[in-house]
Amino acid sequence: MAREKRIQELHIAVPSLFRCPISMDVMKSPVSLCTGVTYDRSSIETWLALGHNTCPATMQTLPSTHTTPNLTLRRLINHWLSQPDEVLQPSPVISKQQVAEVIEAGEFIDPVSLEKIIGFMKASEENLKFVAQSCDAISRLFEVFGKADDEIRVSELKVEIFYLIAQENVVGERLIYIFKSDIEKDWFSSSFAFVLQKCSSESKLKCAKILELMAQNPESHFTIAGKPELLRQLCNMLTVDQTDTSAAEASFSALSAMSKYSRQAKKELIRFGLVARVGEILCSSSSSSSTRAINEKALGMLAMIATCTEGRAVIGADEECVVGVVKKLMKCSGEATEDGVRVLWSVCWLGRDTVAQGRVVRVNGLTKVLLVMQSDCSESTRRMCGELVKVLRAKNVKSNLGPYQTRTTHITPY
Repeated sequence: MAREKRIQELHIAVPSLFRCPISMDVMKSPVSLCTGVTYDRSSIETWLALGHNTCPATMQTLPSTHTTPNLTLRRLINHWLSQPDEVLQPSPVISKQQVAEVIEAGEFIDPVSLEKIIGFMKASEENLKFVAQSCDAISRLFEVFGKADDEIRVSELKVEIFYLIAQENVVGERLIYIFKSDIEKDWFSSSFAFVLQKCSSESKLKCAKILELMAQNPESHFTIAGKPELLRQLCNMLTVDQTDTSAAEASFSALSAMSKYSRQAKKELIRFGLVARVGEILCSSSSSSSTRAINEKALGMLAMIATCTEGRAVIGADEECVVGVVKKLMKCSGEATEDGVRVLWSVCWLGRDTVAQGRVVRVNGLTKVLLVMQSDCSESTRRMCGELVKVLRAKNVKSNLGPYQTRTTHITPY
């Protein structure tokens, strides 16, 4: 304890690998989740005890909350802590006064200044709040972010600062309020689109999370949703052949928030080929836990797209998409399965798409729907299943369900 206090007093540069992503303190007992991210045991256990089932750093759904001690990292941290003070040189982290001077001078555009600010914000929660709660700091950041700049590294540093600010809970609504007018400007769309198109996967992920935060705010939702280029670049992040699925998950979350109440945003996503991309993802043979999380978000996205007439028409016309939805029924979470039923109901029952009805029947969709009816689903989902059975049994000439009245008491899964 004395050693850690001494490190704080000297502003020692703590390797980022040694800090817990939740508390930002040096980890005492590092443990890893199944996502591969390591946290301090006390921090992650508190997170899980609150009922969360996601990885705080990646927001991936956790198939297992089991933690594994990271003994190698623990030895490295203990070795680092055992070094004499003269070996641990004071960090280049600047003081609050220096941060205030940088902000006042408007030096955010300088990569070195950006890195200093980031180092200061990551050094402690108090430092993060100092910048996040400063209206001047946030305003300066947006001013610089709006300048024409095609340097990837500089853009990534800007996103990193804004992402850190966005994570500070107390900023929330006030952050959006400050920048209502800025979000409407063209530079906002072009700057974020550049990051989504050119920068690293990590920066894209953080950029998507920032946009999701903004889109969740009622005052900025429709302005964010009205940026076609942002929607296009987020769509481009959705690919089947990728090893890191975190960016795709973040993209789905952002797109969902941006199109939730905007019919125009849904129409733009359809124009950008979202339905075809989702179909490819759902028909992928991969069955890893991360892929499952993407499938669940994909089904939720489709359910939202299917709420508009254009969406139902495109989904029904895409054979791969319809087949993919049927295949994922009962193979994802209960919520995702209900989203899948909602998609099929919207296309086959509400939209009366006979072609889509035939495709559902050909891949044994009728049996899947009956199985969902027997599961612990909501009443609204059970009702949709019943209406689906009515239209699908007419397409299934080999079915013996002619007299079936859509009640669940006599259903057999065989």
